[in-house]
Amino acid sequence: MTDSYRALCSDFYINQKLSVKLDLPKSRETVLEMFERLRRQFVSMTQFRRYKDELALESAPGSTPHQWLAVRSSNIRSGSVNPQSAPSAYGLHRAVVETAPFFLSISPLDIDFVELLFGFDLLTSRPHDPIVHRALYDGTPLGDLIALPGARAVDCQPLLGLALSDTGDLEAHFEVKTRTHEHADGDGPEPISVYLTVRKYGPVGDLKELPDVIDDLARRGERLVEDRLVPSLLGPIREAIAAEGF
Repeated sequence: MTDSYRALCSDFYINQKLSVKLDLPKSRETVLEMFERLRRQFVSMTQFRRYKDELALESAPGSTPHQWLAVRSSNIRSGSVNPQSAPSAYGLHRAVVETAPFFLSISPLDIDFVELLFGFDLLTSRPHDPIVHRALYDGTPLGDLIALPGARAVDCQPLLGLALSDTGDLEAHFEVKTRTHEHADGDGPEPISVYLTVRKYGPVGDLKELPDVIDDLARRGERLVEDRLVPSLLGPIREAIAAEGF
């Protein structure tokens, strides 16, 4: 899966987020012990960093895949950029949801949601919003909103969400993120990002269920990427970029 996707974009990544309802412990020892435990399992993650709102453990700069783990006050996130295979990315995320609850005193009732994000970056130096508008809206009623002489899209970032279960505890969200603007000065091409997020809301009956939740989200996400995201979002935007020229 990952090889075919990387042929379609400049970067591909699979991220995970475990969100909780109560603030997580901020003890230095607690977080460092968890990081050390995961570092022994994922030996490339050797860089410990402190940012404004989070503590992070990352692979060395320039490594492929680039793996990372971050702890904020109400969530634990992990990511794998350009993984060699999807199972290798899921392996990191499963390890995080298996390990974090015991080091950070998370209970089944405390689980707000678990999500996987499948991200695709498409580099282009052209203005992003007209490309997305042309790819997704030309010839549609929404596209006709700006079909005025001399007008062009300056903010075109569609976001669509859908429920995947009758109980409403399982959702999927498709999103396109643009970054260039009319008067922005950039240092180089920036990507148009296409995201699929699949999310399972808590609580859970037992913390042992969390790795199975990751597996279920992975299966659902891969199907949605193959059947919906690639043909309906990624493909048309990629073609529009090619028509514009890099």
